Amino acid sequence: MKTQAEEAATAIAGEFPRWVDLGHGCRPALRLGLATRGNTHLSPDGVAYAVERGVNYLNSCGYDDAIAGAVRDRLIDRRQVMLAVQLGARSARGMRQQIEKSLGLLGTDTLDVVTLYYVEEESEWKEIVQPGGAMEALEEGRGNGRVRLIGLTSHQRKLAARWAESGKLDLLMIRYNAAHCGAEQDVFPVAERLRIPVVAYTAQRWGALKKRTPGDPKGFTPPHAREWYRFALAQAAVSVVLMAPANREQLEENLQLLDDWRAPRPEEFAALASHGRRVRRHAGVFW
Repeated sequence: MKTQAEEAATAIAGEFPRWVDLGHGCRPALRLGLATRGNTHLSPDGVAYAVERGVNYLNSCGYDDAIAGAVRDRLIDRRQVMLAVQLGARSARGMRQQIEKSLGLLGTDTLDVVTLYYVEEESEWKEIVQPGGAMEALEEGRGNGRVRLIGLTSHQRKLAARWAESGKLDLLMIRYNAAHCGAEQDVFPVAERLRIPVVAYTAQRWGALKKRTPGDPKGFTPPHAREWYRFALAQAAVSVVLMAPANREQLEENLQLLDDWRAPRPEEFAALASHGRRVRRHAGVFW
């Protein structure tokens, strides 16, 4: 099994693609995606700005948020973006209702990706795939063209990889950053063998990776946001890394990566990985 550094060396030594094909008739996606959360102040205009810069993988939690507003109000061209929504229903009936609600909020007739939101226990998965479970509605949606890809979001790497083996999932959405490692062993080899995309989130570990720790060497300055997205994208198995800026200022900081699109140099990757280990060691709460 490859280590974190060995896995990244593939990208560092070779290509660092800007675009990725997620399959299922979807348009190519820029590997730096945009997510909205309920506690942010990013506006629909901010989403439109990101799309103008080339971002076209948009991930919403199913609320009437900035992404929904930008798409519904036609601030962006629906044909130019991939719309991903995270839905929490576990029953077929509930999932059908949430799909319909999301289609209405977004003003579209197709959802490119629907991910089952935070599936953390085996019992949840069994509920989802049993007759009358949410998977029934998702497969129905994929069959009639209203859903293109069926995905799953989880913090439980080994469980997520096992569920991917079922053949029922087209995509995994997994937390990955320099402080939350382990996907190199638990998820990426399975995803590459199954040829299913991985969407990574929490690349900055809620901002902690941009901050100092008591263990930092003298003179060390934590890297800017763009470097933490670069770190995650260095993994060949990662198709898209999501940024989730709280406001326009953070968005513009994140988008600096697009002006310096390259793999991390070996010494840069090593420094990022070392700081990630320090953040993990010194964090008060880590889950």
